[in-house]
Amino acid sequence: MRNTISKKFIIDYITSNYGAMRHDIYRMYYAIIDTAKQYKLNKKDLFFYIIERRETIPMATSYGFDTAYGREIRNSFSNNYYK
Repeated sequence: MRNTISKKFIIDYITSNYGAMRHDIYRMYYAIIDTAKQYKLNKKDLFFYIIERRETIPMATSYGFDTAYGREIRNSFSNNYYK
């Protein structure tokens, strides 16, 4: 699987599953790219972890809850989104 994600993929997925896009697509897209690079993660795995808390990132969740590592990733994503 290629380690890519596009703005179109993000918009299409969110609008088809959750309705109207309420987030800034550019900030979200670049936050995913920056965070994935920082933690050496697959971009789509990170996207699904952030959006749906899917267990796509090893050691980021335990029994459905974020671990310290998962919280660190989420905080980094949030910081990258708002910078």
